[in-house]
Amino acid sequence: MANNQGPQGNYDPAGSTQMFRAFVDEGAPQGSRQAPAPAGPRVGLIVGVAAAVLIVVAVAWLALA
Repeated sequence: MANNQGPQGNYDPAGSTQMFRAFVDEGAPQGSRQAPAPAGPRVGLIVGVAAAVLIVVAVAWLALA
């Protein structure tokens, strides 16, 4: 019978935790960091949310006037 116990002694009956840890450990090379996302999409999102808020305020103001 296989020993499914991890090095920390935490036994996971389904094995999903050990499989996830193995996946993460073999993922990206150690020491490499992803570059930060460009600010372009974030600025567009902020402008879109601001425009939506202004439209809702304008519609509410027209409904109450």
